[in-house]
Amino acid sequence: MLSGSDTGIGHALAKHLDNLGFVVFAGVLNKDGPGAEELRRTCSRRLCLLQLDITNATQVKEAYLKVSEKVKNTGLWGVVNNAGILGFPADGELLPMSMYRQCMEVNFFGAVEMSKTFLPLLRKSQGRLVNMSSMAGGIPLPRYAAYGASKAALSMFSGVMRQELSKWGIKVAAIHPSGFRTGIQGTSDLWDKQEKELMENLPADTRQDYGEDYLLGLKTYLLHMPAYCDANLSPVLSAILHALLAKRPHGLYTPGKGAYVPLCIFCYFPLWLYDFF
Repeated sequence: MLSGSDTGIGHALAKHLDNLGFVVFAGVLNKDGPGAEELRRTCSRRLCLLQLDITNATQVKEAYLKVSEKVKNTGLWGVVNNAGILGFPADGELLPMSMYRQCMEVNFFGAVEMSKTFLPLLRKSQGRLVNMSSMAGGIPLPRYAAYGASKAALSMFSGVMRQELSKWGIKVAAIHPSGFRTGIQGTSDLWDKQEKELMENLPADTRQDYGEDYLLGLKTYLLHMPAYCDANLSPVLSAILHALLAKRPHGLYTPGKGAYVPLCIFCYFPLWLYDFF
């Protein structure tokens, strides 16, 4: 069972698992969207598309009932909580509260809802729970206060569940990829809307303190972000596959260039050194 299969990592993973012969339940935000249509066109009949907005408890329950009906007493081998949003990258002081709430709603509460709902099926098979966190969920990164906080919450949830579910033989893993081109960055229309909301909520003195040039530069940073992201998703797909299939999966995976080194510096060196780095 996989959420967020419309684009990016989730879309690539659904295709990859289908090609390997797995029965894939691919949850999509829009069952009639281009991502869903491509999965219908390119994947085998084994793949089952499910309308799934993970912030909608009714859709999560409906997905559970459909999956439960298909797997019956066998149980479900794996749940990959992949669906997520990035939001508009900006200084934590500048972000509207709605952005913090939205990131938590999708990246954390949605994944928790999915996990709690599908755990009875994982217990039957002694299966795997894999949560797609982020490099920003393990180390503090400027301009990612809302996104990073929601992913850090997901990483902590993963760690606690790994401990608590071990008595049933369920293995839990968190994936902390570095920068990959996934589609989570959003569209220009979405960026425009979020930038407008950010600007409209700024107090005059805060706007003055940061300066117009800096504020206008935020969107420039966002537009250049894909250039620094890796288009090859195979390291992430390999990590997820290992988490799903290995006899002894890791609790934490850090696929991608630069994902592991900053984490080591943050964990083992003085904080001033990490901040400088």
